[in-house]
Amino acid sequence: MPVFKIHHVTKYTYNRPVIESVNQVRIYPVASPQQEILNHEITISDAPELFFFLDYWGNRCADFSIPEPHKELQIDSRLIVRTTGVDKLPDDNSTLADMQTVIASNFQLLELSKPEEIKSTDAIHHIISSITADDKTVMQLVEHCSAYIFQNFKYIKGITTIETTVDEILEHRSGVCQDFAHVLLQLLRTIGIPARYVSGYICPNKNGMRGEGATHAWVEAFIPHYGWMGIDPTNNVWVSTHHVKLAVGRNFNDCSPMKGTFKGISRQTLSVYVSVGYEDGHVFEEINDVQMEVTEMAVTADLLAAEEAQQQQ
Repeated sequence: MPVFKIHHVTKYTYNRPVIESVNQVRIYPVASPQQEILNHEITISDAPELFFFLDYWGNRCADFSIPEPHKELQIDSRLIVRTTGVDKLPDDNSTLADMQTVIASNFQLLELSKPEEIKSTDAIHHIISSITADDKTVMQLVEHCSAYIFQNFKYIKGITTIETTVDEILEHRSGVCQDFAHVLLQLLRTIGIPARYVSGYICPNKNGMRGEGATHAWVEAFIPHYGWMGIDPTNNVWVSTHHVKLAVGRNFNDCSPMKGTFKGISRQTLSVYVSVGYEDGHVFEEINDVQMEVTEMAVTADLLAAEEAQQQQ
């Protein structure tokens, strides 16, 4: 059972003071049988009061505000977590017919089984036609969809953002983890399998997985008679002790670790630092700097957009 020390710093600086910053953080890791939170400390500039709540998907969140003029906002998260993962994969013999019976009595599963409206439905159905078969179980369908993305989409950083659509990803056949997660969601939901987006970290301890040491994204599929199971299409593996889970939702927007608004005319610079410390003493570090220009007097800014575009890998 590995133990990871994860340090995640998000820092915004402004060349002119901004005011009335109102924000929401969603960086509280999920406590579960597969993930034990040993310690977690969050420090925020000016030590604002935090108002905690659970969102629609069950994620622990906090709202805070900084009304006074300020030229910097920093969120410092220090986490120590032990992961246990899944002892073994379930013996799944469930079919899509079994799935329909389960979905019929659960509104949230029904919601998570509806695909997004996109233009490239023909492309999605073409992929599905090469995957589906009457003799495949739900788990086998999930595995085949993940494998298809892993084998046919190129992992390339910097060519997509959080605003990149599924249509664009299907056209370019490339991207990073949040792109692959969104395509997998579209495939599974089109088949009729409830699926949700997951944000977190990947801590592979130098075993060659893509996305090491950065914020990461994958998918959880609902398996009848078992429940939610995570699968990572970026690395084509079922989620195990290498993944640390933060939040779940229908898509990326539901899982943003931070988003908010502020007022002012300012050039905003974002710096994101992530480090993962392993039991053997090895530490992986990554820093990204992003420049964002703001020109309107009253600004509503999704503070996380650039961070996730750079960091979810």
